[in-house]
Parts: sequence; structure tokens; C-alpha cells
Amino acid sequence: MISKEILPQQYKFSEKKIDVFFDADFSLIEAKLQKDKTIFITDENVYAAHKEKFSGWQSIVIKAGEQFKNQQTVDLIIQHLIDLHADRQAFIVGIGGGVITDIAGFVASIYMRGVKFAFVPTSILAMVDASIGGKNGIDVGVYKNLVGVINHPEFLLYDYSFLETLPDHEWVNGFAEIIKHACIKDSEMFQLLEKRSIAKFQQSSEDTASIIKRNVDIKYNVVANDEQETGERKLLNFGHTIGHAIENESKLPHGHAISIGMVAACHISEMINDFSKADTRRISDLLGKYELPVSFTSDKEKTWEILLHDKKKSGINMSFVVLDSIGKASIKSLPLDQLHKIFNSI
Repeated sequence: MISKEILPQQYKFSEKKIDVFFDADFSLIEAKLQKDKTIFITDENVYAAHKEKFSGWQSIVIKAGEQFKNQQTVDLIIQHLIDLHADRQAFIVGIGGGVITDIAGFVASIYMRGVKFAFVPTSILAMVDASIGGKNGIDVGVYKNLVGVINHPEFLLYDYSFLETLPDHEWVNGFAEIIKHACIKDSEMFQLLEKRSIAKFQQSSEDTASIIKRNVDIKYNVVANDEQETGERKLLNFGHTIGHAIENESKLPHGHAISIGMVAACHISEMINDFSKADTRRISDLLGKYELPVSFTSDKEKTWEILLHDKKKSGINMSFVVLDSIGKASIKSLPLDQLHKIFNSI
């Protein structure tokens, strides 16, 4: 483990630079922040597994799960902040998976019109995706991330010891986003993933650290070129348009739903973009190898109704990410009636 004097890698966005501490020790937090001004936000699972890391810090512990990423939890956290007499000098640190980074960043962005915050992502999903790019938000009923802001943390700290207690199903969940990045931006990483497995990554901390860093770089480069999601950043939604609707209708884990959404997007890519059936099979096989589902079992009409409320819908069209080839994606604006017919056919 690298000592707490580790130098960060800096990622530059339009209005701020973010320090990212890879392979760092959690104790670096104490070297960087004042205890009396810092408030941790985490969930019950992370807190129970790593109580020693929270000792001596002001902490707000919420229930674990996507179903608690809502306004009611935001109100609960804000009341805790008021009870702790948190002022505008408060510094919030979200320690957990994607739900925690989303909700902690959102609360920090609106409490007293904004206080500084940082993330310590503890899951593969949060490390490679949720904590990067500045998107923070909450769900409203079955509609994912309908309310939110774009606001970047001051820093990210990657302490890989958190992965030692990460359940196997959360490794699976996170690798869906890694495979997504490979599909849209990195054919060489796709080939690497075909040669490896989750078990092999779990057995090699060096390989895990390397694949995480590679994915952070991919997402950073996409976001830095399009922070407000007017162009290239939309590519990160590959598998998410249908996947989010499936996730909310079926209550599947995020990675499982996105996996199904990616396979569906591959079939749509075949129909409208001449994407190779052989490559659809390669992607489906890779997802299966990483223990992710590839078949659609949700109620299609209910899923379609949820999909119609997706933020990517504009009038009678939907912005949809398709593949040109493995490692290269593009964005198509599809009429909703055409998308509905294709959706019902897959």
C-alpha cells in the first residue's frame, strides 16, 4: 500500500481540477481534512464492515440500497447536518458505492447552497463510473436520477482494501460498466476482458488496480470533452436507456439491468447500424462470462412506459447509443414509434 504522502493524479475539467489518489490508504483523509469540519456519509453495510475507519469521525449512516436514493433520505441527511451544526465550512465525504456517491454529492451541492465534498468509492461500480464525472442525483419513484446536479468533488480517494469485503455480486455489478466502457471506447480492453474473469481480477490486486485506472481514464476523457452531455458524453449511456427502465420495472441490480440493456442495444445496432451479429454474440458471451444476464424477461409494456420518461427523450425522438463496432459507438436520434417497434421485436 502506498503511504499517505502519495501524490495525486490530477484530472482537469472546465471549472476545476480534481485530485485522484489511486491505491491510497484511507488514513490520508485525516491528513487532508479537519475532523471537526468533516462529515462522512455512508451506508449500513460499509459502516458495519469498516467500523474502525469511521472511529472518531462525525458520520451519517443511511440504509443501503437504490430504493433509499430518494428525497426522503436527502431530507434525513440534511436534518442530521443541521443537528451536527454543519455550516458552510463543512466538508462532506461520501464513502460507499454508487448510491452513496450520488446522494452525498447531491446533498453537498444543495446544503447551504453548496459545501465542498469528496468521495471514497468502495465498490467496483463506484470506482469506475458513479464517482466520476460530476453527476449527482436521486430517483423519483421509478424514474432514475430524475433530479440532480452536475458538480465535481474536490478529490477522490481509492483505497482498494474496501474491495476485500465487497460481495461477489457487487463485483459482477461493477464489471457491467467496465464492459460498457470497452464496448464504446476500448476494443483492446474488450479483448483483455475476454481472456480474464472476475475470479482472476479478485486474485490479483495489481490487475484490479490497473483495470480500474484504465476505466477512470476512459470516463474522464469522455466527460472532460463534454461535461454537460451535449455530445460525446451521451456515449456513456450505452445500454442505459433500456437498462434503466428494466432496472426500475424489475428491481434488478444496476449492472444486471445495464447488461440486458447492452445486449438489446446491440440488436438495435444490427437493425439500424449494420452492426455485426458476430460481435453481438461476442458481447453477449463476455457478459455471460462475467456472470451477467443477457435475456429480457421484464414486462415490455411497463418497461416501455418507464422508458418514455427517460431524460434522453426529446419530443417524438429518443437519443440512443448504438455500436459501429466493438470499441466504437455513435448516437442516433430515433423516432419513438420506430424504437417502440424495434423494442417489441427483441
